[in-house]
Formats: sequence, C-alpha cells, structure tokens
Amino acid sequence: MTTGDKVSALKTKNSESPKPRAPRRSDALRNRELILAVAHRAFSDDPDVSLNSIAKLAGVGPGTLYRHFPTREALILALYQHDVQALVDSVPDVLAEREPLDALRVWFVRLADYVRVKHGLGEALHTAAAQDVINQTYTPVTRAVGQLLDAAEKAGQVRPGLDPSDVLLLMGFLWRVGPGPSGEIQAERTLDIVIHGLRS
Repeated sequence: MTTGDKVSALKTKNSESPKPRAPRRSDALRNRELILAVAHRAFSDDPDVSLNSIAKLAGVGPGTLYRHFPTREALILALYQHDVQALVDSVPDVLAEREPLDALRVWFVRLADYVRVKHGLGEALHTAAAQDVINQTYTPVTRAVGQLLDAAEKAGQVRPGLDPSDVLLLMGFLWRVGPGPSGEIQAERTLDIVIHGLRS
C-alpha cells in the first residue's frame, strides 16, 4: 500500500468513526425531575440548604445539578413552576377521588403548602425573573380553581357564579398563617369559615 493509499484509508476510517454519543435526553430529564423532587423536600426542611447538599441527596454530582440549574435562583424558580404545574395537572385526579367541595379544600391546602415553601426561600423570589414566573402561574392556577368550582357548582355544593380569582384571593390566608401547630390549627379553622361561605 502506498503512502497515499494509507492516508486515504486513514481519512475514510476517521470519517466513519462514530461520534461520541450525546447524553440521552431521557436520562437528563430523569435527573432533572429527581433533583426537583429532592429540592422540594430539602427546601421544606431547610430554606438555606446548599445546592451541593441537594445534589448529594439526589445522588447526582454537583456538575449534573449545575448543568440543569446554574444558580440557586434558577433552581428555586424551576421548583416553584414545576410544583404549581403538577398541582394544576392534579385537578382531575383530586376530583375523581373526592366530592367536589372536599376536593377544592384538599387542593387549596396543597397549594398553600407549595406557596409556603416559596415564601421560605428568601430574596431569590423577589427578582424580576421571579415575578415573571409567578405571574405565568397565575392563569393556570385560576383556571384550576375554576374547574374545581364548576364541579362543586354542578354538584349543588357551592353557590353559582363564584369567580375563581375571588376565591383564590380569599384563600390567600392559607399561606399567611404563622408556622407550626398553632398556624395549622388557625388555617383549618379559617378554612372552615371560607368553605362555609362558599356553600350554596
């Protein structure tokens, strides 16, 4: 084989060599979902938890976490958006499991849980980017409240014509009560009053 033939064969071999396989999208998505699930629990327990601690709890390297969420704010905002969307998507399941008015009550308690986590995350949620994310979730949340109210109205459990945005505003007390057992008791007591006022 001549030198020219060797060079030609080498070029052909190199051109046919498979390119390094990119990480599978499903793996990346699975890691992202895992990090968000772990972060929700971690921030609930300790609003000051470090990103490295979250990575360790999730069983991934810090590099993997930072590839998905380069800053603490990015993780917090993604977590809030993820949790609220999951709650919005859960409306049909909650209605399938419970009577409509009870479903409304349970759903709002879960929403309050997410918002309390958000409020415990400090300055990261007082930026323009954060307000954009929070504003983006308002319409889906209001729509979800509307679905719950429609089901309760059809069942004759709430008065007709309730405005979902009014009910969402009323329920805002749930994420303003104090922490601890006394706050939980007050939330339950106040929730009884609001639910009574919604009844037909």
